[in-house]
Amino acid sequence: MERSLVLLKPDCVQRRLMGKIISRFEDKAIEIVAMKLMQVTPDLAKQHYAEHVEKPFYPGLEEFITGAPVVAIVAQGLDVVRVIREMLGATNGLSAAPGTIRGDFSSSRQMNLVHASDGAEAAAREIALYFSQDEICDFDSCMVSWCRADDE
Repeated sequence: MERSLVLLKPDCVQRRLMGKIISRFEDKAIEIVAMKLMQVTPDLAKQHYAEHVEKPFYPGLEEFITGAPVVAIVAQGLDVVRVIREMLGATNGLSAAPGTIRGDFSSSRQMNLVHASDGAEAAAREIALYFSQDEICDFDSCMVSWCRADDE
């Protein structure tokens, strides 16, 4: 099983799209093993977006991500990093294909509703920023056997 951090960003929370987006993940049989509503602090934003802190667009990014609460999620499943990123669609909502989350709900590059880890290494780092190990629920979902074969 692979894990990914998913953030339902402030624009998603403010627009009350959280349930619709979480439902898409659940419909795809992606397991949610941790979730919380939280306020991203400037310090946490700097840690999360460390590679962008010195870039000219960073102050606007920090203002956006700290401007309202986010819903932080640890998602788990087979090849979940790739699957979630494909479900999200292109970063710019105006370029995202219809049927993807951003294609259906976003019309902006920055206000693109959802962040998802871009690889297993990034996922591990990002999950550790947002969740302690005791906040992650390891459990066997009874649904799994109805969504994929035993050898998958």
